[in-house]
Amino acid sequence: MADLKITLVKSTIGAVPKHRKTVAALGLRKLNKTVVLPDNAATRGMVRQVRHLLKVEEV
Repeated sequence: MADLKITLVKSTIGAVPKHRKTVAALGLRKLNKTVVLPDNAATRGMVRQVRHLLKVEEV
């Protein structure tokens, strides 16, 4: 499987608490930081929940 390159592009300051926890669970702590995660159903579900805060690319 491929990997997903996920970047936090919008702040979580005004976000719903559940969305803040999802972003933290993805491993994103600061704005414009990037993580590479495996492309599986769990990761896709988390990304879909907070897609308005992220930029996602396939690697």
